[in-house]
Amino acid sequence: MDAVNERARSNRTPAGASQAPDSAGDAPSRPRSRRPFLILAAVLLVLVIAGVVYWLHARHFATTDDAQIDGPIHRISARISGQVVSVPVHQNEHVTKGQILVVLDNRTEQVAVDRARAQRAQAAADVGTRQADLMEANANVEVAQADLVKAQQDATRYQRVNPQAITRTNLDAATSALRAAQARVDAAKAQVSAAKAGLVAAKASLRAAGVAVESAQLQLGYTTIRAPASGSIAERTVRTGNVVSPGSGLMALVGDRYWVTANYKETELGRIHPGQHVRVYIDAVPGIGFHAVVSSIQRGTGSVFSLLPAENATGNYVKIVQRVPVRITFDDKRLSKYPVSPGMSVEPYIRISGK
Repeated sequence: MDAVNERARSNRTPAGASQAPDSAGDAPSRPRSRRPFLILAAVLLVLVIAGVVYWLHARHFATTDDAQIDGPIHRISARISGQVVSVPVHQNEHVTKGQILVVLDNRTEQVAVDRARAQRAQAAADVGTRQADLMEANANVEVAQADLVKAQQDATRYQRVNPQAITRTNLDAATSALRAAQARVDAAKAQVSAAKAGLVAAKASLRAAGVAVESAQLQLGYTTIRAPASGSIAERTVRTGNVVSPGSGLMALVGDRYWVTANYKETELGRIHPGQHVRVYIDAVPGIGFHAVVSSIQRGTGSVFSLLPAENATGNYVKIVQRVPVRITFDDKRLSKYPVSPGMSVEPYIRISGK
């Protein structure tokens, strides 16, 4: 019964149905689309054009990624030993030149200043005494010279008188008085010389006392440590109550002036010279190109200033392209608006040709 039904269904199938697969297979195939190739060709063309445009623009600049911001870093240290009584500045605080950074206990240095001043006053008084002695010695010379003149006149008068009119005793007395007067003049002059020497020594002592006062005042000034320049405080390690010694580091002061140290290949230096304009891009300030100028080129590669310079006098020498530091100075007031500090990475573009 099932076989009969199956034959009946097969007989009802249209005759053209069995021809469909053959007719479909005989139909012509569609042409493949060229749109992907056109898109790829357009993309490649755009890339080539962009590369050419970039090369035409980049050939006017010399750049390097081996560059960073530099600036003056002052290491603040103590010049004398003492105990810290005050640190009126804080980490990252901006200070001006001459502002007080650290104060040490100054009582010992103040006592030394007072002692030196007292010694200077004593030396000044000694100079006054020596000057009075000199004046007295000069006066004694004048008195002795006056006595000498009188003795000379008496001796001359006795010599002119008839020997029969005077006694030998009077003549000898006049001669002795003349010699005594001459001796007193010589002694007075010797006192003048001694007084002058004493005055010179007293003045030397006064100068030494003055130097001692200046030295004591200098030591007293070292108890107050001031900022050598305007900048920001960094690495503040000192605390109130610390006992510091000469040369011990207290903090660092980063100055407000900045520049760029860019290490260019030696093969590029022929196109770089001072005065060229530079566009500096700082990694910490993306999207902004700061104006700058090439300031100078170091006379020596970085390797020759290293602790252990390379020794090339060997049989296995390998030539390495050296790098030379180029100093670039900022010429852009916008720099003060951003937190720029030494050590930050930058990319300088030195314009070597074009406008």
